[in-house]
Amino acid sequence: MSGGFDPLQPRELDRPTVVPLDVDLASGPAAEVLDDAKIFAAPLDTADLPRWRTQLAAWREGARRRHGEPSRYDDPASSWASRCFTVAQVWLWDELFFDFDAQRFTPARFLADARERFGGLDGVVLWHAYPVIGVDDRNQWDFYRVPGLERAAAELRAAGVAVFLDYNPWDTGTRRGADDATELAATVRRLGADGVFLDTLKKAEPQLIAALDDARPGIGLEGESKLATARIADHTLSWAQWFADSEVPGVLRAHWFERRHMQHHIRRWHRDHSGELRSAWLNGVGVMVWEVVFGAWVGWNDRDAATLRRMLPVQRTMHRWLVEGDWTPLAVVEGTVTGSEFALDGVTLTVLANSGDTDAVHRSAVRGPGRWVALHEPDARLSSDRPLVTVPARGIAALLRLDEGATVPAGLDDLLAELAVQPHRPDASFPHRRARRLTARVWAGPVWAGPVDDASRSTVIVPAGEHVLTVRFRARETGMYEGGPYVDEWKPLPPRLHDQRTLERVVDLAVPVRVATTEVTEADFARFVTAVGASAASAAPSPDRPATGVTFAEARAYAAWVGGRLPSEDEWQLAAAQPSFSRLAPEVWNWTESEHSDGRTRFVMLKGGSAHRSEGSDWYFDGGLQHPDVSAKYLLPGLGVDASPSIGFRVCWDGAA
Repeated sequence: MSGGFDPLQPRELDRPTVVPLDVDLASGPAAEVLDDAKIFAAPLDTADLPRWRTQLAAWREGARRRHGEPSRYDDPASSWASRCFTVAQVWLWDELFFDFDAQRFTPARFLADARERFGGLDGVVLWHAYPVIGVDDRNQWDFYRVPGLERAAAELRAAGVAVFLDYNPWDTGTRRGADDATELAATVRRLGADGVFLDTLKKAEPQLIAALDDARPGIGLEGESKLATARIADHTLSWAQWFADSEVPGVLRAHWFERRHMQHHIRRWHRDHSGELRSAWLNGVGVMVWEVVFGAWVGWNDRDAATLRRMLPVQRTMHRWLVEGDWTPLAVVEGTVTGSEFALDGVTLTVLANSGDTDAVHRSAVRGPGRWVALHEPDARLSSDRPLVTVPARGIAALLRLDEGATVPAGLDDLLAELAVQPHRPDASFPHRRARRLTARVWAGPVWAGPVDDASRSTVIVPAGEHVLTVRFRARETGMYEGGPYVDEWKPLPPRLHDQRTLERVVDLAVPVRVATTEVTEADFARFVTAVGASAASAAPSPDRPATGVTFAEARAYAAWVGGRLPSEDEWQLAAAQPSFSRLAPEVWNWTESEHSDGRTRFVMLKGGSAHRSEGSDWYFDGGLQHPDVSAKYLLPGLGVDASPSIGFRVCWDGAA
């Protein structure tokens, strides 16, 4: 906690807004306050529920007069967004989405995992640039120019999954091309995208909307966090990020205003997602599944994943009820069980959620002729008897009631069959993943037999034995070596975010290590290119400039070619403390033999800093020259994207001589 801010508690602006019961909400200051709400808080007294619902209806009617009818939702090209219940954020180089050995995208593998664990995805955000953008002058559009990405996007869409691109409006300090609207529209066309996630933006400006509409009619624009009521008309989706709910779950303002507006609940750093799942279920909206938060693992537990698997079949099958039916929020309030009703064509869907730690049982108070089915009960089937519904602890359930003579909803038999194999799972333990250091592949190519006085053999010796190191780094969302840096926090704010951190490391070297005094030069690397054909050589290789534009794999290969390897980050830091250790100009980050993976994210520690610095945003990768004790976690891209004009390397050899 710093400066009075408790990161584990919602900020005041995250909290739900109380709905006044004794004022006119059709217009006036009280109505305008509700225009800005995230969630309309439920009343403390259940006796106030009828008046509360009346007030919500009055606000919506007045808001539509003030802000206009959101006619965009009537366009068939936009209708897909209201069915997009679950969206995943995916780093392009997530090891489920990209095979580093084969160097190809694997969207089918990613989708298969999502089907098994979450019940499938309706959309995917292809996260491309942050947190590596800024390491050099490449802009956000350059990071979407990746071989094979168009095919991967096409595979996602062929599987019925909408493709969202990520737009970073804060990217103003890299190379400039056309204006953002032109660049983004062109990228939408090239990748066939369905939607755009507006990173750090709540809404897009009209010029951007017009350009994107021209690129893809019906494109879905999804803002981050709270969307203004006036802009619901032209943004068919929005995040419900860091939305704190009332004790009895409340109503999402944007979705109440326009039922076809899709919101995705998300608390990105939380290990317990039962709260946002409960709110999404009772409001008839979706969730964001985000397990790799910019390189930090924040995986979903079995209980919450099972809850989502039980939600999605109902939401997809009963979509019409959720967007067209008569919605009665908090039609059920029984202890820890709350429920909403959606009635259409003589069929009432009741969705139930349990905020308690023990299972609860519900039976509808409605009597009279009709048929019922408790959708999540074993051997569920239509019956004239009112069934008992078990609502598991921190879980959900649903009940369907058909009035006498009502038509059975299409797909009910398939829905029951799907739910029959989706039991609630109580295990809420966190699925830890720990990064491990990977070993470089054995070099199978030729070994250089050059003269022993080659410049790359000028070394400093790091002695064997135990060394105590101080390592400094900037606290980013990537974390460092182990786990997510902001677990169970709401919105991490400076100085929690972007501040300087320090840790101590004890390193025990079994043998002395000789580390090259300078980086490998362009001329050095050109000899390697000639010998093994590893990459395209520089047109005029210099013996004084560091070799850059070299992938991590190529740097490893060169080191092996000269009979050495890349130094680990610790060896690099220890060598840098010696007077003869030097840097070539222009200074560049150095690759190290410190590649890690937690099975989903690969990263390499960089050392040294670079002469390049992208200015204008804290979201950029670290730039400028750095003290030798500074380490930077660099998420490893594939397909040559890791090659950078700001990254070079040096070689080391084991043994004293």
